[in-house]
Amino acid sequence: MSSRSVEAAAPPSLYHLLDPEVLANPYPLYRRLREEAPVHWDPYLHAWVVTRYEDVAEVLHHFRADRTPTPERLHELGMGEITPIAKVMVEQMLFLDPPKHGRVRRLASVAFTPRRVAVLREHITSIAGSLVDDLVGCDRFDVMAALANPLPAIVTAEMLGVPTSDHHLLKGWSQDFAEMLGNFQHNPGRARKTLKSVEEMTAYFHEAVAREAVRPTGGLINALATAEVEGDRLSESEVVANVIVTMVGGQETTTNLIGNGLLTLLRQPDELARLRAHPDLLGNAVEELLRYESPSQLTARIAPAGARLGGVDIPEGAAVMAVMGAANRDPERFADPDRLDLARVDNRHLAFGWAAHFCFGAPLARLEGQIAFQTLLDRFPRLTLSDELVSWRPNLGLRGLTELQVLAS
Repeated sequence: MSSRSVEAAAPPSLYHLLDPEVLANPYPLYRRLREEAPVHWDPYLHAWVVTRYEDVAEVLHHFRADRTPTPERLHELGMGEITPIAKVMVEQMLFLDPPKHGRVRRLASVAFTPRRVAVLREHITSIAGSLVDDLVGCDRFDVMAALANPLPAIVTAEMLGVPTSDHHLLKGWSQDFAEMLGNFQHNPGRARKTLKSVEEMTAYFHEAVAREAVRPTGGLINALATAEVEGDRLSESEVVANVIVTMVGGQETTTNLIGNGLLTLLRQPDELARLRAHPDLLGNAVEELLRYESPSQLTARIAPAGARLGGVDIPEGAAVMAVMGAANRDPERFADPDRLDLARVDNRHLAFGWAAHFCFGAPLARLEGQIAFQTLLDRFPRLTLSDELVSWRPNLGLRGLTELQVLAS
């Protein structure tokens, strides 16, 4: 079914993101959902779906994040084989509610301060420059393979305190875990692959924690393992679980920001020329690119007692899908939302979440995005798309490209 026929005939449902044409451009579907059914029960997803900015912000702020099924529930659903994945997820701050969430985030924040990010600027610039150096003389290259995938993976490895030579391992594990996080349906084939990745990276990071006890590196693993607030420390399993979610979130968000952002700029040459002429717009530009093509499109929450959205009562315990990608194009919040405006000022987008679960790795993702765009634009003054037929990853929640072929001259 084409995206045009979806708009014309079918009832609105996020399920249509399974159509590659809709996934390539979900914004007409999001617009229809906002206009026709901004808060509705989706029988395909067995969840309430909300798409307006005000409602999405409310869900992110006040609804429960603790949505990982118990082992018993997984067995009831016929998904008992993924119990080891659930055991990791239940200790990740992404899926915790207060007071557990506050405890883990407080300890993690001690290890992930703005100062740690600030000192990385020069080093990230050097890594990006080295990766782009390898492209000198190329008439055509894939931005994803050359920069958007390896840059966050290398930075993540260094930030964690593991060998940078392992960055390909980290990237593979991250993509497997992200496919599970970003898709609606239970896919037994994907689950087996994710289970293997979880087993491998759990063992890898347990070994890293043990090494840090003997030969500390000063990386994030060591910082998490030694962080202490009023005598409270993370257990080793909590350290490993939150290293995994930090690794995945940091890589996938940044990779998607670089790929989606560059594609957006290349498709809108007037705004690209504006950025080249006014490099001081770079910080604003990254925020606008995050809003316009959000790396994270949607997330799930659980309704608390007495929940009401857009005049609709939501049953306690019901699953709710908050669509940040739709909220970030809501005309009630953003003027002319489908227009890219790199100088947009009032730009409180939801790409990094909201309130307690706001992504604490956001400063690093922003920094890497700024450096990646600046490096590419400086080195390639005539960069253009080689083909409009871009390839999107089959991930419904974490929006990104598999490849992005460009011409350097």
